[in-house]
Amino acid sequence: MKNHVKFSAIVLAFLMTLTACSKTGSSAVGSGRQREYANALYNRGLYKQAVEEYRHYLDQRQPNAEETANIDYTIGQIYFERLHDYENALAAYLRVKHLYPESKLMPDVDRQIVACLERLDRSVDAKQALDEATALDPGQVQPSRPGTVLASIGDRKITSGDLDFLIAQMPSYVQGQFTQKAAKEDLLRNYIATEILYGAAKRKGLEKEKEVVEAAFEAKKNFMVQKYLAEELKDQVQVTPDDVELYYKANKDRYVEKDEKGKVKKQKSFEEAREQAASELGREKQKKAIDALLARMMTAEKVEVFSDRLK
Repeated sequence: MKNHVKFSAIVLAFLMTLTACSKTGSSAVGSGRQREYANALYNRGLYKQAVEEYRHYLDQRQPNAEETANIDYTIGQIYFERLHDYENALAAYLRVKHLYPESKLMPDVDRQIVACLERLDRSVDAKQALDEATALDPGQVQPSRPGTVLASIGDRKITSGDLDFLIAQMPSYVQGQFTQKAAKEDLLRNYIATEILYGAAKRKGLEKEKEVVEAAFEAKKNFMVQKYLAEELKDQVQVTPDDVELYYKANKDRYVEKDEKGKVKKQKSFEEAREQAASELGREKQKKAIDALLARMMTAEKVEVFSDRLK
């Protein structure tokens, strides 16, 4: 009996040792590649999955304070720049600020905390955060956007990843307009112009003027409407290659080149008119879908319009 107990204890100890070694080995292999995997997810635009893997990496690897602060800051940047989830971004930045106050990222963290609070319409808190920050000097901005650097505004880099992200936010039937280098260059220049003009206006304090506050509210309302429509109609406004070709054939007279007198001198081929036809078909489908949605909603809301009272 004693030998049996002793033998069982030996087997149990062996199994426990084997299990521990197995876990240690898999952890060593996984942790060495996990951050690379998180980076790959980010570079492929899988932002939510990237955040999950970065956090998993922190939990398993428990790196030093500097690396942890950098990863938390990266998570904040993903929420802020890519997912526009300013509450989670703020939480990530605050984690760096309060848990790793010696980090070299502090100037950037302070600036991003203020930016999050402004976007959350918490202007009083934003002012307090601005007052509390000991330094808002840009310093060295950590690279958080993948891709080739296409332009710079001071210390800020604008990359091909930024441009691809802008295009990806557009409706599918519009994205096709940015396949050529010239179109991408125009988009890049417009983006830069908007950013530097916005910066100049902000330095002048224009965001506090009544007209700007009211316009911002209207812009927010309109954007919410557009966002709602996009979500409601995302499965209804689909443009397939076959649809585009049929639309082109039914409207060939639209896709012609005319001389100075307005006479048709050339019929554009389908290949030449493909992008234009796709864009026009997309707009028509979207309008029909919106009209149908509004008709249903106006009935449900019991809307009445008294056109005869207009003067």
